[in-house]
Amino acid sequence: MTKSLPGTPDLQPEATPEATCVPMRWTRRIQSTVTGAGVKVIPWIPAPAKRLLTRGRSVVIDGNTLDPTLQLMLSGMRAVGLDGLVIDDDPAASRATMRESLLGFGGPQIHVEVEELTLPGPAGDIRARHYRAPGGVAAPLLVFYHGGGWVIGDLDTHDAVCRLTCRDAGIHVLSVDYRLAPEHHAPAGIDDAFAAFMWAYAHADELGAVPGRIAVGGDSAGGNLAAVVCQLAKHSGGPAPVLQWLIYPRTDFTAQTRSLSLFARGFLLTKRDIDWFQAKYLRGSGIDPTDPRVSPLRAESLSGLPPALIVVAGFDPLRDEGEQYAAALRAAGTAVDLRCEGSLTHGFLNLFPLGGASATATSELISALRAHLSRV
Repeated sequence: MTKSLPGTPDLQPEATPEATCVPMRWTRRIQSTVTGAGVKVIPWIPAPAKRLLTRGRSVVIDGNTLDPTLQLMLSGMRAVGLDGLVIDDDPAASRATMRESLLGFGGPQIHVEVEELTLPGPAGDIRARHYRAPGGVAAPLLVFYHGGGWVIGDLDTHDAVCRLTCRDAGIHVLSVDYRLAPEHHAPAGIDDAFAAFMWAYAHADELGAVPGRIAVGGDSAGGNLAAVVCQLAKHSGGPAPVLQWLIYPRTDFTAQTRSLSLFARGFLLTKRDIDWFQAKYLRGSGIDPTDPRVSPLRAESLSGLPPALIVVAGFDPLRDEGEQYAAALRAAGTAVDLRCEGSLTHGFLNLFPLGGASATATSELISALRAHLSRV
């Protein structure tokens, strides 16, 4: 059964000639202000009030019921004219909106020791941020690649996630500020991601981490990069990650899956976003969409790769290709722990401050990461 998101006609003013003349920057400023206020309020709204605000209508698709907290957030986004992550086909505007949205959550500070680093990269320095394991103990290290379609996102947009992972998993985290498209098309970000892993492996001792116990992970585009790094490590014959932590990853640029059609719009990440990100990432690169460097699911062989902890979201256009990658890894003999958060959308990891199912799932996912790293 499928039900559309509840409409909010009372919150959508009728277009007038005067309204269409409002400069775009003011429109975006209003959207940003309203959205920022909304994300601060949502965590404090009791469940009965959320049901009232969404008119008591659940969103049910494929047997999954959308989390009421996310349903309310998505309704609010629609009310101010936001649908998706790409703003005005403009990388700068899209980056700014993502930063404003995620940095606007507020909430209590997650206290861990943090150090800004500069790593040597294939085309110059790579900024990185090291989150030290609590208590200064030797612990595994996660090399983390942020999401954002290889175009948006940065160290700050995923700072809260990295702090939470460091604290609750009891590990070191090295967050990597790889080069973004369209300024740097593929394989620039891939090269930076692999260089950062190799540097972390060689300098684990200096970071206070346990040498040899280096994992890679990331969300969305970052999950794609983590999967690709594992394949590059295998082909290089050098050090390899002990675990790949893939959070709703993009795994196949040629995918035409059912979830891509079901959730093409209205659930934070849209098909239009996906196509736009892919075009920016590949344009001018000479890389075919079937190349395993961008489509790890298309690799000729998936044998000999590290164990994988993979999570997909029930209301995510990337859901099916994440599940397909998990199945392909298993078929190749790789140990896979696949988890489906049926009530959530793409991007839920960054939405844990909202509470609800996003917070619960994020906590459980970090606990699973801790458990896996304790065994490798």
